[in-house]
Amino acid sequence: MILQEKKPIRAWPVIRAYLKAIRKYPALLVGVFVSSMILEGASIIAPLYLRDLIDTLSIGARTPGVVSVLLAILVVFAVVILIRWIAGLAQAFAINYIELWIMADLSNDAFVNLLGHSHDFFISNFAGSLTRKVSRYSRSFEQIFDTFFYSFFSTAVFAIGTIIVLFQRNTILGAALLVWTLFFLALQIILTRWRQPLRIARALEDTRMTGVLSDAVSNQSTISQFGASRHEHDIFAGAVEKWRAANLRSWNADAWTQGIQGFLTVVVQAGLLYGAIILWQRGVVTVGDFVLIQIYILALINHIWNVGGNLRRIYDAFADAYEMVDIMDRPHGVRDIPAARQLRVDSRDIVMRDVAFGFSDSRPILSHFSLSIRAGEKVALVGPSGAGKSTITKLLLRLYDTTSGTIEIDGQDIAKVTQESLRRAIAFVPQEPILFHRSLMDNIRYGRQGATDEEVMEAAKKAHCHDFIAGLPEGYETHVGERGVKLSGGERQRVAIARAILKDAPILILDEATSSLDSESESLIQDALKVLMEGKTVIVIAHRLSTIMTMDRIVVIEDGKIAAEGTHAELLDQKGGLYHKLWSIQAGSFVADGTV
Repeated sequence: MILQEKKPIRAWPVIRAYLKAIRKYPALLVGVFVSSMILEGASIIAPLYLRDLIDTLSIGARTPGVVSVLLAILVVFAVVILIRWIAGLAQAFAINYIELWIMADLSNDAFVNLLGHSHDFFISNFAGSLTRKVSRYSRSFEQIFDTFFYSFFSTAVFAIGTIIVLFQRNTILGAALLVWTLFFLALQIILTRWRQPLRIARALEDTRMTGVLSDAVSNQSTISQFGASRHEHDIFAGAVEKWRAANLRSWNADAWTQGIQGFLTVVVQAGLLYGAIILWQRGVVTVGDFVLIQIYILALINHIWNVGGNLRRIYDAFADAYEMVDIMDRPHGVRDIPAARQLRVDSRDIVMRDVAFGFSDSRPILSHFSLSIRAGEKVALVGPSGAGKSTITKLLLRLYDTTSGTIEIDGQDIAKVTQESLRRAIAFVPQEPILFHRSLMDNIRYGRQGATDEEVMEAAKKAHCHDFIAGLPEGYETHVGERGVKLSGGERQRVAIARAILKDAPILILDEATSSLDSESESLIQDALKVLMEGKTVIVIAHRLSTIMTMDRIVVIEDGKIAAEGTHAELLDQKGGLYHKLWSIQAGSFVADGTV
């Protein structure tokens, strides 16, 4: 298993994407800023009145005038505290609303962009990895936004405010707190950068251990068959030991960081209070100033203490978000041209003119390939594996764009019509159908989302899957599991055929559509397919030549070119031809299972 570290962080593309999303909610953003400013401002102002309260109490007089002053200070102090509480509540609500709206927008944008990527993109990436990137994209915004306002912004406002207040009270105290704050923040950044490689190493070892565990669980039957439990345990134990060592290094670094920070807090508290004692001795500061300094120090330490941890979290959040931003910044492999038209299908003829295509320059699949299919014609494509049969259908569905040449349906270049209208005009039944983890009703209705339950059931009956569905405990409401794993291969294929029947598209592509069926089921499905193919232009890919004997035309593909074409009888008459060789190889099995 190959493990890769995260890409180097690139914050600006992420910030640009997030700012674009934030601009839709200016009022909420202003609300967050204003409430945050008021909250921290009240946190700075409130201790000033507490200082005045203590200084007044320290006078020692209990006259009505002093009591009135104390009550007045108390009222103002209570009002400031109340304002801080209201601002905190307003900040929380504003952040809740703006974060959730933007996270929803980001998730929708990422989903739409992701589905717009080409077929090649998806077969080159793990589905689980793409899913995580979409979810991390919106969650990273929450982490970054929370960290900015709850940590960085609030710390900056509070630190600036307290330093200004102390400067006004005494230059030495203000300067001492300023120097300590800058030193502490610089140290936080240095310690965070020191710890980051250790955290990355810990994450990599955690991923490695999880991968070893997953690999063993996935291959449990193989392990049992080879009696290799002890061998796998040794491998897993080695991964666990590396994980333990990496975690110990990281945790020890965290402990040292906490210790250094704790020592600095002791230094600043003792140092500033010592300075305050000297200044009090000189009559420069009051008893209330002692309380003010202690409140400010404790609050500022609380703000700054977790800056290092938040720096790491925001670093990880930017890295996670960049993975999705990188995908969204990539151009889609197959795109509609500007002002692309809707495909109009009347006669249903298909023409491929001088088409060339390859997955790379060193791997050409089709070269100068031309093929015409008349409206309503049933054409089979046969040939050895890798000849280019499936590639032809993928180009027709525009899962890939041709390197050169054109493909036309009813005289319309499919590269100049919308992909959606093109694919609405084609019903496709693949060799290995993949179903949604939804009900059977939903899976069949996917062929035509507006179909009624009765229309769905009618399509199921034509595809001969109604009986097995009706026998299930929940019938059509049965959920089929991820990718349809709760159904057999033949059952999945019949559901896919039912979906194609319901779609009733003018062009039909069958890619080994009966390959997973037993002989009895295949016979039933062949009858259903005859009904389905009526009035449609049909392309069938088949390796079992017995299933295409009645096609209007059989096109033999070899090395990306047409080697021969004609009816079944005409091709058999071409002794020594590729079709005759393929038929001769398969004829024995046809006789054995009674298909000829």
